[in-house]
Amino acid sequence: MIRVLFVCHGNICRSPMAQFVFQYLADQEGLAGEFQVDSAATSREEIGNPVHPGTLRELARQGIPAGEHYARQMTREDYAVYDWLIGMETQNIRNMLRIIGSDPESKVRRLLDFTEHPRDIADPWFTGKFALTYREIREGCEAMLQALCPKMP
Repeated sequence: MIRVLFVCHGNICRSPMAQFVFQYLADQEGLAGEFQVDSAATSREEIGNPVHPGTLRELARQGIPAGEHYARQMTREDYAVYDWLIGMETQNIRNMLRIIGSDPESKVRRLLDFTEHPRDIADPWFTGKFALTYREIREGCEAMLQALCPKMP
């Protein structure tokens, strides 16, 4: 089983969106039992809060089921638990490395680093552009799934 932790600043917008999108894509490919997927925050601001309504609306609009999730902060111990720790932007990566100390196994990456056009995913909490965030997360999740499971069509 491949364990993936998606990480953003507050764990209410981008990282839970990536969690649900990635799981949905894996399920669609018949890989449901191959992945354990979760998400977390680098900050403490939103701990215990549910997924942002804008994220839930966009996922529903796309027909992607969103399970129950409450924000939690990433811990140093997550490094040992997960095979991949995937941030949404460069600032997330800096904060993730601050939490875990170092990345000797090269587990930490930005989601869009798996694509042909590596870049940050802007936070829709600030931009309000949940549809754009969804498109970028979908692009990243598709590319990551293809990289982890290269036999997929």
